[in-house]
This record gives sequence, C-alpha cells and structure tokens, in this order.
Amino acid sequence: MITLYLAEDQSMLNSALTQLLELEDNLHVVGSASDGATAWTEIQQLQPQVAILDIEMPALLGLDVADRIKAAGLTTKVIILTTFAQKAYFERAVAAQVAGYLLKDSPSDDLIEAIRKVMQGQTVYAPELVVNMLSANNNPLTERELAVLAEADKGLPTKTIAANLFLSAGTVRNYLSAIFSKLGVHNRLEAIKLAKQNKWLV
Repeated sequence: MITLYLAEDQSMLNSALTQLLELEDNLHVVGSASDGATAWTEIQQLQPQVAILDIEMPALLGLDVADRIKAAGLTTKVIILTTFAQKAYFERAVAAQVAGYLLKDSPSDDLIEAIRKVMQGQTVYAPELVVNMLSANNNPLTERELAVLAEADKGLPTKTIAANLFLSAGTVRNYLSAIFSKLGVHNRLEAIKLAKQNKWLV
C-alpha cells in the first residue's frame, strides 16, 4: 500500500483527486490540506510515502513544503502539480529534488502512473512542461494569473472563467487587473498576445 498526502487549495479538486486516488487498490490518501502550512505540519506527523502538492497555496507554496521535506531529510517523495510552466518554479523544483512535476489537466492515469514510478525511484516530469520551461523567459505572472489568462484566451466571459477555476467573478476581475498592470497592457487581447510572444502562454 502506497500512502499519499494531497495538498491542493481548490477544495473541489482536492476532493475529486482524493476520491480518484482512493479507487486504486494499492493507494491510500492518509491526509489532505488546502494550504501549505497545514500540509507541512501533517506531512511531518504522517510521513506519507508520496506528497502531491499544488505549487500555489496559501501560507506556504508547494515548493516551500518540498524544500522543507528535503531539508528535514524526510523520505517522502514529492510530486508537484502545476497549471503552467514557470522557469523559476522549475528551477526550484529541480533544486528541491522533487520526484514528479505534472500538469493539473493531465489525465488522472498520468498521476497514478507517476506515483508508481516515483516509488520505483524514477523522476517524472511532464515533457510539455520541460519544453515550455526551457524556452521561457522571466515571467512576471503567477500560476493563477496564467490560468485566468488561458481561460480568457478561449474567449470566455468572466463568470465562466470563475466557474471553471472555482473562483469568484470578483477574484477573476482582480487577477485580470493585476495581469494588465504587470504587463503594461490595457485589455485581455493585449495581455494574451504579449504572453504568447514570450511563451508564457501556449
């Protein structure tokens, strides 16, 4: 039986992933959290074999938790879940010696396969992430901002973007405002064009 810990700040995704993993005969989720600080505390107590961590969470990032797991000498292997590639995050993940680095929208079978592979001592990085990160320049946008921008690229209205990302419409508007400010643009089309030119959005 492989013991797992799941940290994901979107509660619906957290629940769905937990249920999905528990359907596997030899996987067991021993705990979960929606913020990094709780995850770090419980991982120390529970010492799961694999910790599946979202990159961006309140209190501590998934990579902060990964750094602490490494520094504490815990045997827990870390799989990072990400929405988009960012060079700085990738470099930190490599430095923290994370065992897996996967896209959130990958098929669930990919995650299950990755869990089994890391337990065999393998490192599993999603190929598309590696390609994107090797070509990425310094990206000022956060994971959440990139997720919002990717939904906006589909031509979706604010309410639909909010529903798809399990956010409020007001939060999505705040993210869009922050994106425009960081990129020095005035609207979604300009932001999307600039992000694609710099390979922050593909």
